[in-house]
This record gives sequence, C-alpha cells and structure tokens, in this order.
Amino acid sequence: MKFNHVKPVCPNSISRRSFLKTAIGTAGIAACAPMVFPCSAAAKKRPLKIGYLPITDATPLLVAYTLGYFSHEGLHVEPPVMVRSWKVLSESFLTGKFDLAHMLFPIPVWMRFKQNVPVKVLAWNHTNGSAVTVKADAGINRFADLAGKQVAVPSWYSMHNLVMQLGLQVQGLEPVIRPPGSKLAPHEVNLFILPPPDMPQALLGNKIDAFIVADPFNALAQEKFSAKIMRYSGDIWKNHPCCVVVANEHLIQESPIVIQKAVNAIVRAQAWCLQNPKETAHLLSRDGEGFLPVKESILHRVFGAIPEKELIHPQWNVERIGFQPFPFPTATRFILEQMKKTKVEGNTDFLTTLDVNTAVAQLVDDRFVRKALDDMGGVKTFSHGDTEDLFSREETVELN
Repeated sequence: MKFNHVKPVCPNSISRRSFLKTAIGTAGIAACAPMVFPCSAAAKKRPLKIGYLPITDATPLLVAYTLGYFSHEGLHVEPPVMVRSWKVLSESFLTGKFDLAHMLFPIPVWMRFKQNVPVKVLAWNHTNGSAVTVKADAGINRFADLAGKQVAVPSWYSMHNLVMQLGLQVQGLEPVIRPPGSKLAPHEVNLFILPPPDMPQALLGNKIDAFIVADPFNALAQEKFSAKIMRYSGDIWKNHPCCVVVANEHLIQESPIVIQKAVNAIVRAQAWCLQNPKETAHLLSRDGEGFLPVKESILHRVFGAIPEKELIHPQWNVERIGFQPFPFPTATRFILEQMKKTKVEGNTDFLTTLDVNTAVAQLVDDRFVRKALDDMGGVKTFSHGDTEDLFSREETVELN
C-alpha cells in the first residue's frame, strides 16, 4: 500500500576532555560561527530547562548541551533531566518544569487541541529511529503475523501507535485496546502502553509478542536477547518525523531571541550528528556522558547503517535514525489525518472536528528553524537529494 501526498503551495573509547575537544574541533559544517544576536536579559537571568526520555530521539538536545552549542549561543541551559515515560515528560512540560523537550509528534497535537496548552512545534528533532521488534523464533515476519498477538506501544499519542495501526489495518486486522493478556479473536491485535525501558524484558518474559518503540531499546533487545527487527519505521514511511522540539508559545513570544538561539544550537547539533555517528554513539552511551543507560556497542547499531537484507525498500537509502530539522507541512498533514483514524484510550472528539490546514498553521512555528538553516547554508545541508523544492516534499508510505 502506498500513499503519495501532493506537494503543497571517533575512537570507541576516549576521555571526556579529549572527546569534547575533538568533537567541537571536527564538527565541519556544524562548526560554523554561531549567529550573532544581542544577549537578552532573559537568556542571562533565567536558565533554560530541558527534559528528555532515555532514547535516541533526544540526541540533538543532548549533543547541543554536551558540545556547548547552547553556551556558544550565549544561553544558560541546565543539565538535561531524564524521565522514564512520556506521561511524566508531558506532565512536566505542562507544569512548566521544562522549557524545551523532545516529544512524539502526536503529543503536542493532543496538548494544543484537546488540552488547550499553547505548545508550538519548532523543528523536527530527528527522522526515523524506531522499529517493530519481535522474538527471533516467534515466526513473526510481517504485520499479518501479528494476528491474535499482544503488542506494546509507548504512548497512545505516538508515531508508533499510528504506524502500527496503519500496518495492521492494511492487513485486515483490527487493533483493540484491552488489558494485557486478554483473549483475542483471530483477526484482533491487542495494543497497550508500556514505558520504553520495560519493553525488552517484557518481550523476553513472553508478556508481549512484539513492541514498537524508539531505539536504543530495539538495539538492546537485539544484542542482549537476540531479538529480531520485523520492520524499521523508516522502511515503512520514508524519512518520517518522530520526535519534535517543542516550547510554550508564551516563552516564544516573551523571548524570541532565546528561542532562536536554542534552535540554532539544536540544528547545529543535528548536522554534527550526521557527520559523526560513532562519536555520537560514544557521547550518549554509559561509556561516554551516560545520557542513555546502554553501552556504546548497542548505540553503534543505532547510528550505523542498516544491513540491506533487513530492508524492504533498500533503494530508499534511509538511516536507522536520521537528522533533518525542517518540519515539512506534508508530514504534519499526514499525521493529523491518520490520527483521526487511530484508536486511543479516551475521548478523541477534538480530532473529528479538527481542520487539518488550520491545525498545521496553529501547531508549527518554523520561523526559527528557517533562520537557523539559512545561516548554515540552507536545508540542502540535510537534504537526501530526493526533492527539487527543498522546503516541500512528498510523503512516501508503503506497507507490504
């Protein structure tokens, strides 16, 4: 099944000191001089607070902090705070504990249009980065094989839930939401929530048959439990967004210079990650800065190339996780359209009446990322060369 949307109008072990020196010195295009703005009073007086989950989706925020890109912009940013679940991250953002966070794209949709929280999507934080993982001996090789199975997702309002239900529905299967272990009809697939860190162990203990989540938990299950990747998310939806960078609209209005500086740092970090995958794996791992609770070898799987034999669409040339900050409107529209069709717990009437075009304009503020990209030489820095108009694209989704 294919959806094509019309285009719209380093070494493995090095010391912290030598690593940072090498990283900053070899950042290439990302090491261009930071944009010059007068340092606002807000940037001096009030430190920015960042929250993240221990997944590779958070990479640009963590890299920007560690390599000093926020500091280079004149910002005072507190050490990023790790939380365990999307529920905790969302609640912390809603209560003002965090100023900047990475969030699964559907979460700010829910925040803005159901909870009336003035959240704005500033940029994509990364592309791809997730997978459907199963036991190697389970006989599960495609979505059709998930019939009658128990499947964990990290959040109802997640790209994972959206992609999983797309795959199941194409095969004529019915996603249902029941307690774990519930008896199912042959055509049903039970979906329920598990925090990402709990998923590999639940798979090993036969409490679930499959999970779909961000890395490093797919890679962890591969390396530690000999699990198998059924499908990579980027092999389903080519270079799709997953987590986005969000901020409260009030902060944007009060301190636009601060927001611009923060986005500059994040975009610069994304460019560095593309050029330095091995160093990125080291930095994030428990062998480096310890942002993620896994060893470096597991993250080398994530930031390395996907073996061609594991891909349905090798011609797409997608990374297991990629970095591209511009929030293409076609992708936002596709997400909003699919959310209307995706089952979740709770009332979703707010999606039924949501006008997609109006919602895109209200949700996304791309002024800052456009400026950051312009100062780095344009969006072509992150382009895969598959679009003529670098600020628009077609969304390619294929489910076989």
